[in-house]
Amino acid sequence: MKVAGSVVPADALAQAAATLDSVSGGIEVSADVRAPWRGECRRCLEPVSGEIHAHVRELYRPRDRGEQDEETYPLHGEVLDLQPLVRDALMLELPLAPLCSDQCRGLCPTCGADLNAGDCGCVDKPADPRWAALDTLRERGSD
Repeated sequence: MKVAGSVVPADALAQAAATLDSVSGGIEVSADVRAPWRGECRRCLEPVSGEIHAHVRELYRPRDRGEQDEETYPLHGEVLDLQPLVRDALMLELPLAPLCSDQCRGLCPTCGADLNAGDCGCVDKPADPRWAALDTLRERGSD
């Protein structure tokens, strides 16, 4: 499963510690879900990884054939399939824009050098004169 460049590897072991409670109309599942993830830093494109932790509480209920219900999970006889619940919980917790660290400086927009390794020596381009009016507003705002 993949979300915006972050992925739970296909061979990763997802763990779910679940409690099942019988409720009127179905089974309530409370679970703590964990799995490793990996991706790339949104600033410097270096590999990053971590572990997802999610707590979920969902209802499984019996359904008639062909019945659609997007608010609960299906309960087929005495079989309760936790795989869709775990997949959904992990997908919702995957980071959309991971960072290798909060201090990541990213890549130089001119030469593409990793600024975390040090300055690249590129000279800042002069500002586009079409934006000069906005620069004066920024200067006045900092006073």
